[in-house]
Amino acid sequence: MRKVILDVDTGVDDALAIAYATASPEVELLGVTTTYGMAPAECSARNTLLVLEQLKCDVPVFRGAEQPLIRTRQYSGTFHGTDGLGNVVRSEPKRAASGMHAVDFIIEQVRKHGRDLTLVTTAPLTNLALAIQKAPDIVGRIGRVVTMGGAVATPGNVTKFAEANIIIDPHAAQKVFSSELPITLVGLDVTRKTVLRQEEVERWREKNTPCSTFFADFTKYYIQAYKVNHPYLKGCALHDPLAVGIAVHPELVNMVPMYIEVDLEEDALGRTTEDLRRKSPGGPNTNVCMEVDAERFVSRFLSRIDQAFSR
Repeated sequence: MRKVILDVDTGVDDALAIAYATASPEVELLGVTTTYGMAPAECSARNTLLVLEQLKCDVPVFRGAEQPLIRTRQYSGTFHGTDGLGNVVRSEPKRAASGMHAVDFIIEQVRKHGRDLTLVTTAPLTNLALAIQKAPDIVGRIGRVVTMGGAVATPGNVTKFAEANIIIDPHAAQKVFSSELPITLVGLDVTRKTVLRQEEVERWREKNTPCSTFFADFTKYYIQAYKVNHPYLKGCALHDPLAVGIAVHPELVNMVPMYIEVDLEEDALGRTTEDLRRKSPGGPNTNVCMEVDAERFVSRFLSRIDQAFSR
């Protein structure tokens, strides 16, 4: 069983990733840390608590960064709604987030569990960048960082170069990738190949439980946005759940070691690319996922989600 922290900005696919993690017997979910991203920071924390409540999981939640390190980029709400969950939230969670800051929780858990800990990030990398800044020793202690973000050999989804999690806080991302952390990058190169179809979401609705209906409602919004913006996919990409899947089953993907940097120049801001101009010839800093067994992953994801809804 892998000890895991999820670092999220709970929009729709983060919520699906949380459900997948809680239903995976290979995962011991120590906590969920939140930040701004697909919604404001307060919505991200609230959404995370609501999702865990529906899933009947009493996992602690820790609020983190409320803005990027240097510049602010506002999310449009196109794919996740202005509240992060398809504008379907009608209530407040029954419990509150922990009083401990997300950054402090990450540092504490890395020092406690060391190589046994996997951090899965499905949000802008601000919390992790701040943790490195505050406690540089964690870089050499953590077992693995699995990051959903970036687009190495495929177009971005915010600009022609950049993926959303990276461009929202590119300076944090560059700090993380230049830190020598053991990073696996789960980018658009593979996540666009893992697709959730509308008919599967309708099966959730047919279960007619509060949890399955809640998930079906906000995921429907996400799929409708994909129909308008990416009709060729015939569904919505499972970006964040795939990061959880690879944290547990790395054999799902083929990886290429690369020395990744994040472009901070305005004309290509947020681009994740191999740094061929680095002064040091040091080895790769990232394992980049380039191919995925999409059918196998989606099948496993749907099975675990069914288990989550059956609690």
